[in-house]
Amino acid sequence: MAIGWLTVLQSVPWAEVVSNAPKVAAGAKKLWNAVGRKPSASAQVSDATEAAVSPEVRAITALTAHISELETATKELQEQMLASSELIKALAEQNTQLILRIETQRRRMAWLAAAVGLAGMAALASLGLLLVR
Repeated sequence: MAIGWLTVLQSVPWAEVVSNAPKVAAGAKKLWNAVGRKPSASAQVSDATEAAVSPEVRAITALTAHISELETATKELQEQMLASSELIKALAEQNTQLILRIETQRRRMAWLAAAVGLAGMAALASLGLLLVR
């Protein structure tokens, strides 16, 4: 099972992943800043206080109520978009940290493999010298 993971990890172009991680984080920050700067929909139309008598007044009152509902829905959607953008930003930062840690572990494993290889060659050379005597 470890061989399968090793194959998967070796097939990933780590140089490209590491080089693109800051771009992903910068893109998420740019998205967060762009979304965070947009003004919120705060203009609310007050309800008509007079009794609606004519059909025109009723239609205007119905349209005003509908506009108010749409503004509320827009405000809720904008809040959801801000929350989603914040989540994307956090995930991009975590992704960058994870990639850097994995790259560090990959380098350590390469050094460890080289050290084990050298130790193995030294052990074989020592064994060969012992058998020659």
